[in-house]
Amino acid sequence: MRILVVEDDPILLDGLTTGLSLHGMAADGVDTCEDAYSALATTTFSAIVLDLMLPDGSGIEVLRHLRLRNDATPVLLLTARDAVEDRVKGLDEGADDYLGKPFDLEEVAARLRALERRAQGRASPKLVFQTLVLDPGSLEVTLDDKPVHLSRREFGVLRALMLRPGIVCSRSQLEDQLYGWQEEVGSNAVEVHIHNLRAKIGPRYIQTLRGLGYRIRMEAP
Repeated sequence: MRILVVEDDPILLDGLTTGLSLHGMAADGVDTCEDAYSALATTTFSAIVLDLMLPDGSGIEVLRHLRLRNDATPVLLLTARDAVEDRVKGLDEGADDYLGKPFDLEEVAARLRALERRAQGRASPKLVFQTLVLDPGSLEVTLDDKPVHLSRREFGVLRALMLRPGIVCSRSQLEDQLYGWQEEVGSNAVEVHIHNLRAKIGPRYIQTLRGLGYRIRMEAP
């Protein structure tokens, strides 16, 4: 899950990007409207955390820009707790949810997972394929009701594939979901994660389509 955080407070920005990464998300941070526009023009995000008060404008302007180009990426607004007018305006301009400052990081992560789930039309918070179950909230995976211990990257790859069973995800698409701008990506990192996943959950779930990418295997091997 790739998140863009738009926040001009450097301490809060660092806390959000670092904290969300511990919840299994790849979080990139910017602190101005201009940088937000540049990020949105070049990168696809699963959701956006957007502060309203920015040094070169309002988060509402960023939100309006997003919706005018028919971009439906879910947006979570950060507002002062007593700023009712700002929350109403933000929601009417196309925001999907809001959270008052100060806030708890656990709640931010939970709201982002809920926004993504809603955007994908999923009712269940868990991803289930046959006897393989992935819980984005607890970062736990079970196979045949037994826990499977995965690294953060392995969890991210499996989550991306289980979100779209049967649909091919290219290596670059998986890298985009796993790594933020500041993180170095090894040339064969995805292949290594896939290899490790197969060693832990068995070879039957993940299919390689040479030259195209990977997918959750829908048919019997």
